Amino acid sequence: MEDARSRLVDIFAFVFMPNHIHLLLRQLEIMGVSLFMQKLGSGYSGYFNNRYKRKGHLFQGKFTARNISGDEDLKTVLTYIHTNPLSLFDVGWKDKGVKDYDQAKDFLMSYRWSSYLDYLGIKNFPSITERDFLIKIFGNVENIKKYVDLWIENKKNMF
Repeated sequence: MEDARSRLVDIFAFVFMPNHIHLLLRQLEIMGVSLFMQKLGSGYSGYFNNRYKRKGHLFQGKFTARNISGDEDLKTVLTYIHTNPLSLFDVGWKDKGVKDYDQAKDFLMSYRWSSYLDYLGIKNFPSITERDFLIKIFGNVENIKKYVDLWIENKKNMF
């Protein structure tokens, strides 16, 4: 008999934005990502609707997914997810670059709704993500921070 609570995915990274979320997942079972997203959508919607005494859909439309095509792609996606909150700090930064690198970096260090802090060893939501795999891909935690910092400083529509 299969354990009904077996994991469908590993969550490598996440960011919750005001109007969307980004997840970096590794599928552990056939259709694992789809089933996980279905459970996330219905479970969280039910909780949210009950908590705030509302009805109806919480998420708009279907989720989109894409396969990662290698280590560099994986690094890019992780960095894209972790820098996504900068659009709250500096609208248009992806096209024009950030106006103040130090403030942008500080903003990311203060943005709680992301797995970035956990990757840097600051316990935020440490039990949610599986970080060892990506830390190994980057070489170490310091390289993750350097990669993010360089991405912010040299952003040129890299994704």
